[in-house]
Amino acid sequence: MRIVVTNCNTTTAMTEEIVGAARAVAAPGTTVTGLTPAWGPESAEGWLDSHLSAAAVLDTLRTYDGPPYDAVVMAGFGEHGREGVRELVDVPVVDITEAAAHLACLLGRRYAVVTTLDRSRGQIEDSLETAGVARNCAAVIGTGLGVLELTDDPERTEAAFVTAAERAVREGAEVLVLGCAGMAGLRRELGDRLGLPVIDGVVAAVKLAESLVALGLTTSRVGSYAKPLAKRRTWGRPAP
Repeated sequence: MRIVVTNCNTTTAMTEEIVGAARAVAAPGTTVTGLTPAWGPESAEGWLDSHLSAAAVLDTLRTYDGPPYDAVVMAGFGEHGREGVRELVDVPVVDITEAAAHLACLLGRRYAVVTTLDRSRGQIEDSLETAGVARNCAAVIGTGLGVLELTDDPERTEAAFVTAAERAVREGAEVLVLGCAGMAGLRRELGDRLGLPVIDGVVAAVKLAESLVALGLTTSRVGSYAKPLAKRRTWGRPAP
């Protein structure tokens, strides 16, 4: 089984970190390939970045010429593009936001998302609403750290996430979701320290993707995710 994991930004170091987390939980026989868009934002933080990221990820998958793959994992928390990718490809598409939230609902009545900047909260809330799992979300809490700051000072990052997670528990969360693909390394530390389940979206998405492939299931083509209509589409700047 081959799973393609798409980073939502152009930072290759983050792609490598995401792929490392994915490979660590992948079953024997599962190959994980990471894709980094050739264009777009270096980190996705805000509506503009998110829409640029979505187009770049779609273009990356549209032009992919590597070995055939069995599933796509979209590693952008709260980022756009999920529905478009499901129209574009003929394999299961698992978004880390949706995957983490669904697993959280199996482990507790209420979950909370701890993310990077507060400006990302609206996108995450909208993504959870679209996925049908917003009702169980107690809160989406920002740490004040930018995506590219997460690895600068590990002690500061962990302290910021612990503070945010403690607030999440006070607001009724029984399960914690890490709201950024670059947070994979914090899962075990936070779980041990807080004594509650902590879900990393990349890990959740990989295991769900494997399950869908093993069950022979893929995106429905009846209705919402029917194949795109045949028409002329111009990608990128037209040639002069």
